[in-house]
Amino acid sequence: MDKAVASLRKLPSVDEVLRSDALAGALAQFGRSAAVAAVRAVLAEARKQGGAGDVTAFAADAAARLEAEAQPNLKPVFNLTGTVLHTNLGRALIAEAAIEAATVAMRNAVALEFDLGGGRRGERDELVRDLLCELTGAEDATIVNNNAAAVLLTLNTFAKGKDAIVSRGELIEIGGAFRMPDIMSRAGARLHEVGTTNRTHMKDYVGALSDKSGLILKVHTSNYRIEGFTKEVGARELAALAHEHKVPLVNDLGSGTLVDLTRFGLKHEPTVAEAVAEGADLVTFSGDKLLGGPQTGFIVGRKELIEKLNKNPMKRALRVDKIRLAMVEATLRLYRDPDSLAHKLPTYRLLARPLAEMQEVARRIVPALKDKLGDGYKVESVPCASQVGSGALPVESLPSLAVSISVNGRGGGRLLTALSNALRKLPVPVVGRIEKDALLFDLRCLENVDGFLTNLATLHPPEAA
Repeated sequence: MDKAVASLRKLPSVDEVLRSDALAGALAQFGRSAAVAAVRAVLAEARKQGGAGDVTAFAADAAARLEAEAQPNLKPVFNLTGTVLHTNLGRALIAEAAIEAATVAMRNAVALEFDLGGGRRGERDELVRDLLCELTGAEDATIVNNNAAAVLLTLNTFAKGKDAIVSRGELIEIGGAFRMPDIMSRAGARLHEVGTTNRTHMKDYVGALSDKSGLILKVHTSNYRIEGFTKEVGARELAALAHEHKVPLVNDLGSGTLVDLTRFGLKHEPTVAEAVAEGADLVTFSGDKLLGGPQTGFIVGRKELIEKLNKNPMKRALRVDKIRLAMVEATLRLYRDPDSLAHKLPTYRLLARPLAEMQEVARRIVPALKDKLGDGYKVESVPCASQVGSGALPVESLPSLAVSISVNGRGGGRLLTALSNALRKLPVPVVGRIEKDALLFDLRCLENVDGFLTNLATLHPPEAA
């Protein structure tokens, strides 16, 4: 008899493996159906390789397979990229107050659309309307699931079948190749570009206005800057022009901020309150960027216009659920005390993090990395620059500190790529950036140092020559 055939005949049956004590725990945890599938997969793999094995070993492999399949696809990571609001890593970290509020909302029935005073149906926007109006100075406010939705709803409500007038220099592309002209098209509005990429004058807007105009749209170019020979018309002047011609001025702030960022050592960004005060009829902005909350989009402005937005059937498709509303309310309440934001809101805590804190982190992890990586690698702390991220303050950088890992000898690029891959495969993936022949761990966002060091213990780095 062929040895391979004889070996295959020695493979245990599925039932034999299922009865093994080594699989008992996993069988109870994941159920018989999943366990059967895992055992079959393990035996099929052994069959392909022409090997035999012990029942206990196959049971252990099946249990390990079940454990691996049970791991969530959405994994926490150590964000050491130097980008605080990293779009691909989930943007803003949520404040503890907002997390607690979300937990309460998830565990209980809540008065989402129920007026407790009158005992009748209520409106979910009322949960955050007063706070938004208080913090922005607007007459009214509504909330949708992100800022692109806020712009889409606004355009569809006031410019469907009409012209939406916008400067050519403000036709931005946001993340994922979503472009403002595409959003306009989907909203049913006709794009009417005015001016040029770098210069737009008042006369350009005046010449574009007609009885076919639905609105004037001003877009804050938060994710890029044009410098040099430039010209734009300010929101205050545009508001006067729009009101003269009885069309609304919509100011899309993009990232949006409710406080003056100079208090955190950053460059000033237009606040929502400033946009409202300048005369915009509607202002749209994000909740998960500079505001530091969950993914949401806000529209604040004139009461009669907000009422029209809320009557648009599209609003229901774009509304947010009780969990995000709970988080938004808790986050907005933190802004009532701007002086405590750097302590209570992770976004501003990280943006304003003192260099001394990062130096202390470096003193702890540099020796651990040296010990783990060995003499083939050079590990040192170096000055670097962090960025805000998510399109906010694109040319603004924050002085920061990084741990730099480079290779002593040849093959540095290959080894750093392999090391970066190995770090991303840790129980909690570590994400840094490769720059100038070194792997950099920007320490601005590393607060759980003990967790990082424990995680590092499982690393098997590629050996450097």
